Amino acid sequence: MQDFKSTQYAFAAHIRNPDVNAAPDGIEDRRMGVYRELFFNNVEGFLSSSFPVLRSLYTDEQWLELARSFYHLHRCQTPYFLEISREFIDYLQSEHVTRDCDPPFIFELAHYEWAELALSVSEQEIDLSGIDVNGDLLMGHPVMSPLAWLLTYAYPVHGISEDFIPESPSAEPTCIIAYRDENDEVQFTEVNVITAKLIQLIESNNNITSMTALESLADELQGVSREAIVSGGKEILEGLRNQGIILGTRQPGQENPE
Repeated sequence: MQDFKSTQYAFAAHIRNPDVNAAPDGIEDRRMGVYRELFFNNVEGFLSSSFPVLRSLYTDEQWLELARSFYHLHRCQTPYFLEISREFIDYLQSEHVTRDCDPPFIFELAHYEWAELALSVSEQEIDLSGIDVNGDLLMGHPVMSPLAWLLTYAYPVHGISEDFIPESPSAEPTCIIAYRDENDEVQFTEVNVITAKLIQLIESNNNITSMTALESLADELQGVSREAIVSGGKEILEGLRNQGIILGTRQPGQENPE
């Protein structure tokens, strides 16, 4: 049994990095080659399809080097194939050694592309119990859809392409809400920093109403009337409800349904 385990470890090590780890004794290289190509090509193909914009910014050689370093170095924590993209994000965040050919926004762009896949396959259910779908958005506590994520980036990730490669962060953060609509299609909508702050205030405190959150924002902003902030905030919240990003309202202090 110990010999069998040793063979398994040697087999897996060779598959991960054949340039460093020799194949187990007694196995024909032609047969090993089938496994080497099959395993790596499956992972690389999934990465390419999950991160098409990021892939487009590299030459074939640069991309394959990145994919192979992930394949060799990262220890995945899940056996599920659909989780490879999440594992790749973890690798970029904590293990990847930046190369000269890597754009400074590599992690943010990858995270933005990952969000679309993650939302499309999410099994999170929307529970409307305890939520007034037509409730007063100013006097109640708005409830965000669990299938709506506020994403904040230093770079304008939604506009990056082969023709637009920013060299430095934007003057203001790029704030995007990624959400799955009623047709189960993943959508993205860009919001300004004030809207993002409003959503963060609402989500971080179950005890406040939108009116309280907007008044708090008014205290921070100079040169903008309180009335304008409240009026604009109400319009924004109504728009988010129409998109299904906000489900409705509940009483302040009431816990979100699981």
